[in-house]
Amino acid sequence: MSELEQEPAISAELFGDRIDVARAFTEALAREGEERGLIGPLELPRLWTRHILNSVIAAPLFHGAVADIGSGAGLPGIVLAIARPDVQWTLVEPMERRVTWLNEQVSALGLTNTTVLRSRAEDVPAGDFDVVTARAVSALRTLIPITAPLVRDGGELTLLKGMNAANEVEAAQKQIKKFRLSDVRVEVLGDGVLPETTRVVRARVR
Repeated sequence: MSELEQEPAISAELFGDRIDVARAFTEALAREGEERGLIGPLELPRLWTRHILNSVIAAPLFHGAVADIGSGAGLPGIVLAIARPDVQWTLVEPMERRVTWLNEQVSALGLTNTTVLRSRAEDVPAGDFDVVTARAVSALRTLIPITAPLVRDGGELTLLKGMNAANEVEAAQKQIKKFRLSDVRVEVLGDGVLPETTRVVRARVR
């Protein structure tokens, strides 16, 4: 079994007084994640860098009521809920075993700001959220039609993407127009702070 990556020094700065909660979640994910089909066998040596810090660096972008679509292992939803106890989080996940894991973590970590919803994004009530996020779910052209309807008028999409974020925006122009997104942009987070930067596609909805 691979060893868990040593916690990078920047972690405590990014999580502040929530670092112990972040450590507890990371340790639980390292301990149970592969066995429960939440993360792959190669992820432990880069769990902090690739997943935890990649998620938490986006924490300042959120406010109000937020939905995380396809929460899976809790990336980014659980990580962001730890970092931002002032924000109300709804973690949307259709798979029962992942929902079980998310509920266990919400309880174990004392995340009173977090609700887990077993559902497909398409079945979540429309227009309920100030911000909708997702990470590593699908290409932007597929993601926009299932996330944009959940955002209230004037709210935001804040989607964590990979290196091809700009290309995905270009390929999704039809969906951007159809769902009346404006101010669509790619922001690079963590440059000079993290070993690997995070790319976020942000857009205003209607």
